[in-house]
Amino acid sequence: MAINLAEIIILCLIVDWLFRKIGIPGLIGMLGVGILLGPSVLGIIHPEVLQIGADLRMISLIVILLRAGFELSKESLKKVGTQALLLAFLPALFEVAAITLLGPLFLGLSRMESALLGCILGAVSPAVVVPMMVRFMHEGRGTNKGIPTLILAAASIDDVVVIVAYSVLIGIYTGSQITMGWQILGIPLAIVGGIGVGIIAGIVLYTIFDRFNPRATKRALSIIGVSIVLVHLGDMLETKHIPFAALLAVMAIGYIILERRERMAHEISLKLGKIWVFAEIILFAMVGAQVNLQAAAQAGLRGAALILVGLFFRSIGSLLCTLGSPLSWKERLFVVIAYLPKATVQAAIGSAPLLAMQARGMETAPGEIILAVAVMSIVLTAPTGAWAIAWAGKNLLTKKPTI
Repeated sequence: MAINLAEIIILCLIVDWLFRKIGIPGLIGMLGVGILLGPSVLGIIHPEVLQIGADLRMISLIVILLRAGFELSKESLKKVGTQALLLAFLPALFEVAAITLLGPLFLGLSRMESALLGCILGAVSPAVVVPMMVRFMHEGRGTNKGIPTLILAAASIDDVVVIVAYSVLIGIYTGSQITMGWQILGIPLAIVGGIGVGIIAGIVLYTIFDRFNPRATKRALSIIGVSIVLVHLGDMLETKHIPFAALLAVMAIGYIILERRERMAHEISLKLGKIWVFAEIILFAMVGAQVNLQAAAQAGLRGAALILVGLFFRSIGSLLCTLGSPLSWKERLFVVIAYLPKATVQAAIGSAPLLAMQARGMETAPGEIILAVAVMSIVLTAPTGAWAIAWAGKNLLTKKPTI
């Protein structure tokens, strides 16, 4: 298994360098390596690596979310408050509604099955979006108006809302005992609870750091360890239907340390940036390895067409969220583009409806269609979305002049 990981790392480093040389984001190459070595093509990635792939992806995602949290200052969040809240709900609502209405026409699904598909497709991918927003922050692109911060804050809440909506619908569809009112109330409770727990964890951590003064590397590793525990806690609470947005808790740790101990935050962020070099490879290679090209092909042109229609309506929702803001039309176009890629949530729960149908002895054909379209959404939007965001950041955002 160790040799297998070494092969993935070396290939990803080479491909990353080659892609950057020709002006293509390196993460596209890493995704390609994962797809090429994964079960769908060569099948070189060891089954044991694939078994722990979900954990490796989550740890890598935690690293980049922590980096994002260490970039979220109070001042930057104040700039984007209203737009971030709108972006957290409206684009996903437009996309889910479009797929719910058109799913029966395009794929022959029922209205409820189409709504399940819409919820799975409605989440933006933090795996693709967050690293690029953090990079733009470091480059000073769009930071005068807080645009990367806007995308970071909104995308995190967007995922919480869509996943909770999916949980409600799958419970109704499979006939599980479910309290819809509690599930809907769970959205704000999950957000507030996640942020609150993250802030408390951050306060405890920087207090311990003040007392014992460990090296920045040990501080960074301690924060990663606590964040992994919080995500595990979130998984446990989810099984008991207790709302808790663990990924928001992770980001809140960085936010509170930045607010209270700015110098410490910058030191830790620097260490996380170095850890991210490794975590990025693991994240995108493992996401790529999850892609099932055969399943994507089964969705066919109708599946691709439905995905594109959903993205069109999502883009309308994103554009509406920016109306009345100080953003220029170029910057508004950037927001639309940045809100398109799919990967993380689709890879995580794309197969969940099929598994739920199998467990209850239901007809599984709709679940197979949902899985195929979810996979196709990753194939179509993750690489192209990453490239489009890189292009848009360079050409549509104003770079803050260095002093």
